[in-house]
Amino acid sequence: MIAELNIVLLLAFVLIMSYFYVKSVGPAALEQEIGEVAYKKCEQYRVIASIPFYLIVLNYLVYFLYPLSIPLPRHFPWDYNLTATAATAILIPSLYLMLRGVKDAGRETISPRKEHSLYGGIYETIRHPQALGEVWLYLVIALFLNSPFLTLFSLIFFPLFYYFSLKEEDDLVIRYGQTYVDYKEKTGMFLPKRKTETD
Repeated sequence: MIAELNIVLLLAFVLIMSYFYVKSVGPAALEQEIGEVAYKKCEQYRVIASIPFYLIVLNYLVYFLYPLSIPLPRHFPWDYNLTATAATAILIPSLYLMLRGVKDAGRETISPRKEHSLYGGIYETIRHPQALGEVWLYLVIALFLNSPFLTLFSLIFFPLFYYFSLKEEDDLVIRYGQTYVDYKEKTGMFLPKRKTETD
């Protein structure tokens, strides 16, 4: 019963996080409807979205203690040290990208402001370093917990974070106009863009 309830809550938290995160990245579009208060509203949406983001980690820990009775092994069949090494190898660059993105975005990470200009730093190379860093974190936790089910489940965050990034870019085009369109031409979404002879 605990295992099944935990999965229901896990799915609910993923949906809630996704709903409020998508709402949080649309301040410019929302401003057209309700005025400048939209930026404060989107900050509130971002805070709400962060709550299930952390609760999902608790779901993972509960699943470790109370796994579903399904035809998947409870643990990976190879030595745990291999899995932990892989998790660490993913975690280090992921944390760097996430923390560097937070540093270079500043307050905009949580609190969008109308007067904010485009970011510098790592954002001059890629447009979504925070998403690229964060998207691996659930997979890393699943690997440290040595859980095949959670590892497979964590894959759903990759299309979700891609969708979040697309929605954010839609709003940034409204917010910054041609400046952001030009910026997109010069930078990669998640990987640096290859320089051409005309660049």
